[in-house]
Amino acid sequence: MNKTKKEGQQAANENTEEILDNKNQETQNQEVQNESEAKESLSELDELKAKYEQLNDTYLRSRAEFENYRKRTLAEKAELIKNGGEKVLTNILGVIDDFERGLNALETAENIEAVKEGMTLVYNKLQSFLKQNGVAAIDTKDQVFDTDLHEAITMIPAPDESMKGKVVDCVQKGYFLNDKVIRFAKVVVAN
Repeated sequence: MNKTKKEGQQAANENTEEILDNKNQETQNQEVQNESEAKESLSELDELKAKYEQLNDTYLRSRAEFENYRKRTLAEKAELIKNGGEKVLTNILGVIDDFERGLNALETAENIEAVKEGMTLVYNKLQSFLKQNGVAAIDTKDQVFDTDLHEAITMIPAPDESMKGKVVDCVQKGYFLNDKVIRFAKVVVAN
C-alpha cells in the first residue's frame, strides 16, 4: 500500500507539476498577449500622434497662408485707395493745360470773342471729361423739391400756386456719380 500511496503521491505531484506547467504556460501566453496588445496600443497611439501632428501642421500652414492673403489684400486695397484717382487726375491735366493757355492768351488778347470761344471750348472739354467718367448734373429747373437731391438754402413766397414746393433757383449745381449723389444741389424753394 505504501507503494500505491507513493505512486498516488507521485501521480499527484506529476499532476500538480503539470497543472503548474500549464499555469506557467498560460501566464507566459498571457504576458506575451499583453505585451503584444501593449505594442499594438503604442503603435496606435504613435499613429494618432503622427496624425495629430500632420493635422496641426496643416492647420498652422493654412492659418499662415490666410494671414498672408489678408495682409496682401489689405495692402492692395490701400494702394488702390491711394492711387485710385490717378487716371482721373492724369486726364484732367489736359484741361488744366488748356486753362493755362487760355490765361496766357488773355494777356495779349485783343478780341474778347476769341477769349469767350476759348473758354467755351475748355468748359465743353471739361464737361465731356466728366460725362465720360460718369458724372452728371442734377436737373433742378422747375423740379419738385426732393431732399434726396436738393438742399434748400432758403424759401421764398411762391409767385403762383403751381410753383409751391418747386425749385425756383439753383445757387450751386449738384452732381451724380453713376446714379449716386456726390453733391446736393443748393436751391431756393417756393413756399
